[in-house]
Amino acid sequence: MPAATRGAGRLRILIADDHRIFRDGLRKLLEAEKDFEVVGEAADGEEAARQVHALRPDVLLLDLAMPGAHGLDALREIGVDQTTRTLLLTGAIEQSELVTALQLGARGVVLKDAATSVLIRAIRGVMAGEYWVGRDRVSGLVEALRAHLHPLPSGREAFGLTDRELEVIAAIVAAYSNRDIAAKLQISEKTVKRHLTNIFEKLGVSNRLELALFAMNHRLPLPGLDRS
Repeated sequence: MPAATRGAGRLRILIADDHRIFRDGLRKLLEAEKDFEVVGEAADGEEAARQVHALRPDVLLLDLAMPGAHGLDALREIGVDQTTRTLLLTGAIEQSELVTALQLGARGVVLKDAATSVLIRAIRGVMAGEYWVGRDRVSGLVEALRAHLHPLPSGREAFGLTDRELEVIAAIVAAYSNRDIAAKLQISEKTVKRHLTNIFEKLGVSNRLELALFAMNHRLPLPGLDRS
């Protein structure tokens, strides 16, 4: 779709799933949101990759289990596309697949049995620069990465981080929200955001997932957190 015909301020979405009925239903649900526009559909991974390159949608909703090219193959074919953010929308996913998908540029995953409201929030979240993985999924992801990635040999070097910043990082690895961190550390959310800005600058990361991966790979000396 040419840029001149795009709805002003609307999120342009491409659906990639091999089930026609599912695509039709999902299109209706998405287009019930006034700022969402479904600009295309794909029935397999190869078609998804072609349409991403042709249409440049804001968001690609990508199933993994499709005939022909697998969803992960589609991600490899799409490559680093700075204009499209991929959200996996799938019936089931192995931790190893999630790790690979994130490494290939996916921004998160929503299971098909989730509520529609979760999917809507996920789409808005990835467009806001977030990685959309729920609390349990983030925690599981970090554990999975321990098995799939080799830690860098930098020991317990703290990279000039303060004790408070290490506490904030520990909370991010444990998948706390900013509100949870503020409550746990008895500081304001504004202060949490300021700490995160400083941490991102010191470590050269740009989001929470990258921070969690950095902390794991560099074995930062993170304090334990009591969830009570």
